Amino acid sequence: MRFLKHTGTAAGACRRGRSRHWRGAHAAPLARTLLAVLAVFLADDAQAQRGSPVEYRVKAAFLLNFAKFVEWPPEAFAAPDAPTVICVIGQDPFGVLLDRTVEGERVDSREVTVRRHSARDGLAGCHILFISLSEREQLSLIFSRLRGSNILTVSEMAGFADAGGMIEFVVEDGKARFYINAATTEAAGLKLSSRLLRVAKQIKSK
Repeated sequence: MRFLKHTGTAAGACRRGRSRHWRGAHAAPLARTLLAVLAVFLADDAQAQRGSPVEYRVKAAFLLNFAKFVEWPPEAFAAPDAPTVICVIGQDPFGVLLDRTVEGERVDSREVTVRRHSARDGLAGCHILFISLSEREQLSLIFSRLRGSNILTVSEMAGFADAGGMIEFVVEDGKARFYINAATTEAAGLKLSSRLLRVAKQIKSK
């Protein structure tokens, strides 16, 4: 597998394969929301040093918006009204920022909640899993535990998408970007909106 610069070809393939879930009138406003989050970060370039509150405020907003641009299979939820759960494993770089970002938010009528885990905890019930830098040495073990699950994995580890992660945050010249491993995401039974692919810096494909 290799990284490809994002082009209309990859987005077109996703458009052909995505479900009707993404054809509703709500999709365009959500795309504008994600782009607006990116614009906020670009406006804060002078402050956006790695590890700063600005960086993690924006990454928290991205995690919330990923929930709006990814479709999980029905069996990923314990009940029709079960929440969409964003989990953090390892040392939490967000502090209260992630909790404040998701407070009062709903995605497809589901409440969005946050849970924090240690490496010893089970991950059942998570839908998005942010894997902290502190878990680098445990990454292979975490991936093996997630095998067969419908959990979207996200991290800021360098090389995360190449190693089999799904979304890798990168900061370049003070700008937040992300890579997407579309092949791994598809293998987990998750469907990505083409609008999410449009704002990815690179897409990893077969």
